[in-house]
Amino acid sequence: MTIFLVSQTWSVRCQPEEREREREIFVAGHSIHHCIYCSCSSLICSIKIPFQIFIHSYIWFCFSLRSSSAFNISLTPLLITLMSKAGALDLASGLGGKIDKNEVLSAVEKYEKYHVCYGGDETERKANYTDMVNKYYDLVTSFYEFGWGESFHFAPRWNGESLRESIKRHEHFLALQLNLKPGQKVLDVGCGIGGPLREIARFSSTSVTGLNNNEYQISRGKELNRIAKVDKTCDFVKADFMKMPFPDNSFDAVYAIEATCHAPDAYGCYKEIYRVLKPGQHFAAYEWCMADAYDPNNQEHQKIKAEIEIGDGLPDIRLTGKCLEALKQAGFEVVWEKDLAVNSPVPWYLPLDKSHFSLSSFRLTAIGRFITKNMVKALEFVRLAPKGSQRVQDFLEKAAEGLVEGGKREIFTPMYFFLARKPLSASE
Repeated sequence: MTIFLVSQTWSVRCQPEEREREREIFVAGHSIHHCIYCSCSSLICSIKIPFQIFIHSYIWFCFSLRSSSAFNISLTPLLITLMSKAGALDLASGLGGKIDKNEVLSAVEKYEKYHVCYGGDETERKANYTDMVNKYYDLVTSFYEFGWGESFHFAPRWNGESLRESIKRHEHFLALQLNLKPGQKVLDVGCGIGGPLREIARFSSTSVTGLNNNEYQISRGKELNRIAKVDKTCDFVKADFMKMPFPDNSFDAVYAIEATCHAPDAYGCYKEIYRVLKPGQHFAAYEWCMADAYDPNNQEHQKIKAEIEIGDGLPDIRLTGKCLEALKQAGFEVVWEKDLAVNSPVPWYLPLDKSHFSLSSFRLTAIGRFITKNMVKALEFVRLAPKGSQRVQDFLEKAAEGLVEGGKREIFTPMYFFLARKPLSASE
């Protein structure tokens, strides 16, 4: 009950309107907190004393930060937010996306069967990529938003830079490489719920169309666009990026952020992008790839690759060289390319590394994921979350392990960057 007491003490120190807001959040999350407390009690009892001391030190630190005159912070503490209406209940209500809540477990089982860990194979995944990727994003979008925010991607980081700051800079870098101009018409291929879309549109004063084949993500993205007041300049189109519903030469620029890795065929996807891009204009992307150090005959490497594939809805993970080859085959001139993970001062996988702790990305840390795991268990137990939610959490945890190992061994990168140009001669 330490969290309750700290929350009440904070409320006393808040302004009346802040106190009322925090009281509402606390009341909404209290039942969830109780469920988690009960379901985790046996685990909590088994935690060693140094860890308990750390948790209490963390709460004391947050309290000191909240009460310090040097910080103008009126947000509910992260530990409270994890159990708040804005956190736990939104996570519960969004689990399963557009899938009927009674069908979530069945969808999880069907999704798992596509992957090597459950007897699936690459051919089947590629043949059924639309169904597999749609099931994946229906199942995981709420988890992603809960943990990452609105932008579902990694970023290279500088020392002293927060995860959120690095993500924004990564998006701005892409916009600068495309040399975007105010008023241009831009396409975001595989836009998720539109976090990068909104950031790039505001940064560059452009109109951005998000292409996505998942109905739940589009409905969520439209809601967030309205909240951000960019719904007049940014929109979404539901379609497969292998068969885009746009006329030839429609866009002034195209980008993709960790999205075209879901395509069953890189050449086919890049060829469609080439078709809708205006001659003389540019396509930039961050691709998920296996790096040159990957050995397909190494069993440990195979295991890491399989964990990433099941945890991230991928039919296959291509080598960087294969992406480059597919770009050229599609007709693009490659301006420059680089694996941005190389020589990054802070490893891109650090937020998922169990040895790492950060207040600014608390939910991604080992402690944050432990809390989330047991919160989902409690939500499913009291039927606020659909049956099968725990299974989703499990394969996402498996993905995190694969991503960290892939990053440490330098056999995987989520940020193989390239800038490519459609020749002017393509208009002839």
